[in-house]
Amino acid sequence: MTSEPRPPAPPIASSGTPDLRVNVAVARVTTAIATRSQARRATYLEKLASQRQHRAERLARQRLSAANLAHGYAALPSGDKLRVVSEPVPMIGIVSAYNDVLSAHQPMAEYPAVIKGELRRHAAVAQFAGGVPAMCDGVTQGQPGMELSLFSRDVIAMSTAVALSHDLYDGAMLLGVCDKIVPGLLLGALSFGHLPAIFVPAGPMPSGLSNKEKASVRKQHAQGKVPARALLEAEMAAYHSEGTCTFYGTANSNQLLLEAMGLMLPGAAFVQPNDSRRAQLTRAAATRMAALAKQAQAGREKAGLGEWIDERVLVNAIVALLATGGSTNHTMHWVAIARAAGFELTWQDIDALSQVTPLLTRLYPNGDANVNDFDRAGGTAFLFRELLAAGLMHDDVETVMGRGMALYTQALAAKADAAGALAYQPAPTQSGDASLLRPASAPFSAEGGLRVLAGNLGEAVIKVSAVAPEHRVITAPAHVFDSQADVIAAFKANRFERDAVVIVRFQGPRACGMPELHQLTPALSVLLDRGIKVALVTDGRMSGASGRVPAAIHVTPEAAAGGGLARVQDGDVVTLDCDRGTLRLHVDADVLAGRNPAATPAAESGWGRELFTVFRDNVADANVGASVFFR
Repeated sequence: MTSEPRPPAPPIASSGTPDLRVNVAVARVTTAIATRSQARRATYLEKLASQRQHRAERLARQRLSAANLAHGYAALPSGDKLRVVSEPVPMIGIVSAYNDVLSAHQPMAEYPAVIKGELRRHAAVAQFAGGVPAMCDGVTQGQPGMELSLFSRDVIAMSTAVALSHDLYDGAMLLGVCDKIVPGLLLGALSFGHLPAIFVPAGPMPSGLSNKEKASVRKQHAQGKVPARALLEAEMAAYHSEGTCTFYGTANSNQLLLEAMGLMLPGAAFVQPNDSRRAQLTRAAATRMAALAKQAQAGREKAGLGEWIDERVLVNAIVALLATGGSTNHTMHWVAIARAAGFELTWQDIDALSQVTPLLTRLYPNGDANVNDFDRAGGTAFLFRELLAAGLMHDDVETVMGRGMALYTQALAAKADAAGALAYQPAPTQSGDASLLRPASAPFSAEGGLRVLAGNLGEAVIKVSAVAPEHRVITAPAHVFDSQADVIAAFKANRFERDAVVIVRFQGPRACGMPELHQLTPALSVLLDRGIKVALVTDGRMSGASGRVPAAIHVTPEAAAGGGLARVQDGDVVTLDCDRGTLRLHVDADVLAGRNPAATPAAESGWGRELFTVFRDNVADANVGASVFFR
């Protein structure tokens, strides 16, 4: 893609003078976000200023009482206790999502001890401030627990706030990788946005059974051609070790977006857990946090997470998501994160950015490669350099490394420097594998991987990066279901013999917590293989596993809130048009209005679902973040 001519200077955004090197459409969206967010952002920054003042008084030991401090320091080792009382040195809170269920988080068991030791070397002290819940969507797919998945993000945010609520800390180190965990940690940390914060990941597992082979076994099993034992063996060969699952789903999209936002060390996203550089990155993050906390104590301007994340940083994250065909979950997560930082990011902003952002990667499910292949081909350093050079990302932003994205375009060297520290070098000038990573001048597609659809059924998000051109437009009769189990039963009964738009409704956040519907992917892919044109339309989610089947997801308003899906009937003709951005039910408006909406199924209980009634009753729509915090 060739970048557009240098734009005229847009109005000055909330963060200062615009960068005239930025693509005109990117500049326009960035300015629009800043302009519509002025009041919300000002209120947020006022809160940070108040918290910073409170913190300054605490540093002067005028805020917390002797009893407060004694409780907070009681369990510290004697040397650490002496330091924070007599000097005082920076105190860092560690918030971790470690558990043994998530392979991506299991390596984090030892991180707190490593971080504490490294911080002591730099005249700082750390406490494990709190653990947050972390569930594995891979375990709960198709199970009752999946109805807790999306809401777990807001629980993690609240847990992060509880961990940091003691007001003892001068910075936070956030340990998390996977789907709802990273957005939850970030939402919670933004409530303490006056503090500096760094994310510390664990990296992906080594590549196992290829994604292509795994998908093939899944499709064969869906047709009854492969027994359950063979399916289990294939899955365990794919997911076989500690570290993140290697396909480019929500977890790995999280990591790439955090790097694009400058919230972790450069090159940290995709170094494997057993790579010697992983431990170096963790220690280096602690070293950097000591410096940031001391800068904050000294009154440095823009010393906190909430000040670093401005409209330009948000745009950088979305552009990186689009350029890589990342997870559709982030159309909700990053809208909510923006609101937590005082910004109003919309689906229309994402759609506008997608129209000018070239697709530069082919990673599963949008190709056959995985994130280890991506990292070897040039990884984040190559990607960010290309996007910055094309004017599609903002360079003049705050990061945990300081001002600007320059270091994030440097590749992490394979070996340490002479002193044993991390070393960086220029990113390769050419991709190491053009079948999975390309320069902006020769993209896989001139547009990004996500689109917004709109019509009389509402608004929806669709991931088009893996959808073949011949499947991007479909007009066909609707087959209406209220659960994915019913769809699978219909597939097994051979009820899909002609082109169909499969409607799966009452899957939104108010109805049942908006579960992911991954179990539909093998069956619907088989229909495509049979030459049947098929599309999915749902108020539920498909997430990072959205692939070759066109899937209009996150339909808003959802059926349980009176959305159009509640009035669709079997046989109604529906058009899903990715090219025109439309989702239309071909039923006369008067006829549609005269129909009684289908009744929302009663919420299921058991497996903890009854504890989340308050979330279902108060959750906002998907297009504003599907959160209980923000409207």
